[in-house]
Amino acid sequence: MTARITDVARAAGVSASTVSRALRGRPGVSDEVRDQIAAVAARLGYTASRSASSLASGRTFTIGVIAPYIGRWFFGTVLDAAEQVFSAAGYDVLLYNLGSPETRKRFFTKLPVRKRVDAVLSLLIPDEEEAAALRSLGVPLASTVGGAREGFTVVGIDDRVGAESAVRHLVNLGHRRIGMVSGASEPLHWTTPVDRRRAYLDVLADAGIAHDPALEADGDYTVEGGERAMTELLVVSRPPTAVFAQSDEMAMGALRALRRHRLKVPDDVSIVGFDDHELSDVIGLTTVAQPVAGQGAEAARLLLQQLDEPEAGTPGHVQMPIRFVLRDTTAPPAPRGPQ
Repeated sequence: MTARITDVARAAGVSASTVSRALRGRPGVSDEVRDQIAAVAARLGYTASRSASSLASGRTFTIGVIAPYIGRWFFGTVLDAAEQVFSAAGYDVLLYNLGSPETRKRFFTKLPVRKRVDAVLSLLIPDEEEAAALRSLGVPLASTVGGAREGFTVVGIDDRVGAESAVRHLVNLGHRRIGMVSGASEPLHWTTPVDRRRAYLDVLADAGIAHDPALEADGDYTVEGGERAMTELLVVSRPPTAVFAQSDEMAMGALRALRRHRLKVPDDVSIVGFDDHELSDVIGLTTVAQPVAGQGAEAARLLLQQLDEPEAGTPGHVQMPIRFVLRDTTAPPAPRGPQ
């Protein structure tokens, strides 16, 4: 005969509600009692019923995740880290890939997550109307992109500070023709390219370097886009001696373009990226490191905390640390005339 929760409670000498909290990892149960209940449940062959727990708690034990580019390294890494935290706590993930304006509009019009999830993790930046729609769900909300916004726990980094450190490094090395490989923010309201571009322009202005629009190229935040953008920069009348790529993937594409043009890095052109992609150390890329997986894990942890302690309120904006990582792709410009 299949063991029931009351059988475990009777054998452990506790209430059925205590058994439920202990096996679901909920607060209010000491470690000693939790271990005792787990041992009794294992001996009796008891497995907690998801449907019964849902009926008792009013929860679905499902977290909704909305993302713009699940195939991109950054978003995939954030999602994987968040899912591990959710899974360890007994929650499933319901993923919505909103990679086109049409799909995004349909999602926010119909809100298919309503009454299907206990919380929502957003890997995209909602506009005011979309944010209001998510708040109407009445569930905890978290995001790993953009700045602080009402009703959301936002876990992220200071993009401007990170980009400033990258461009200033190139300026301090003596470069004056500094290009940038970036990406468009529309149509998905992505502020990262905007913030990093502002930092690029600010550092150039502080150094007394005139901005040359010809030294900017769109790399679409992909390796292929970075290669295409670097190729564009190499054919201008006065090519850059150094390039700030707003992501490591675009920096990798830029390195490939330089190699195909038989140019040496950093002897002919210096490259600095942003992210500290898992392959960046392998190729010796100088970059700005951000805790990508850490942001996903922290956002997930804070969502679960809000579910377990609703009276604690929304944590607000959580800023994760970044650091500049010096490797092999940057050096002073070669002494070959005006830069």
